[in-house]
Amino acid sequence: MSTIRVMVVDDHTLFRRGLIALLSADPRFEVVAEAGDAGEAQRRAGAARPDVILLDKNLPGVDGVAALPGLREVAPAAQVLMLTVSEDAEDLAAALRAGARGYLLKTVDGEMLASAIERAARGVSTLSPEMTAKLADAFRATTSAGAAPASADPIESLSPREREILAQIARGASNKEIARALLIAEATVKIHVQHILRKLSLSSRVQAAVYAAGRGG
Repeated sequence: MSTIRVMVVDDHTLFRRGLIALLSADPRFEVVAEAGDAGEAQRRAGAARPDVILLDKNLPGVDGVAALPGLREVAPAAQVLMLTVSEDAEDLAAALRAGARGYLLKTVDGEMLASAIERAARGVSTLSPEMTAKLADAFRATTSAGAAPASADPIESLSPREREILAQIARGASNKEIARALLIAEATVKIHVQHILRKLSLSSRVQAAVYAAGRGG
């Protein structure tokens, strides 16, 4: 597998340089650009063509979440991973709505960060475990506060196979990994995932994972 091209966007120079040194020592990654604010990030992302952008939320001027649409416009092939100190569930939700592939806290260890970058490059979402729990709580609170009594639980509409796949999604498995685990074709997994999202009125795999986590698995 070719090296993953990474761009680091963080306004704290020492943290940014330390992160770059950590990633540069790993043969899986090539750091192709760095930036200290949103404007600099936009200017450099298009030319650098990163596969993954590590983006801090708390940037001077335009914050990371607000910068996401611009970054996705100049580097449409890049996946964006938020790397931040913010544990606010609203910040997490805003980042996911803006198109972030994942949301990691800066307390993450090096190997989990490396794994998240690899997963993002494959189009697989990753959340810090603490944030998954918070988003699940927010999902449950919103559902219980805003929903009228339902005649049937939406999950009852899923087939046994679809429930198996939902459980795999909740564990963060990619379509290829699910296909391998369940001994079915990857194309079949994709069709099941589409059906799951439609039946549960969800729009992404992250929402499906949160839905499953909110139900306790």
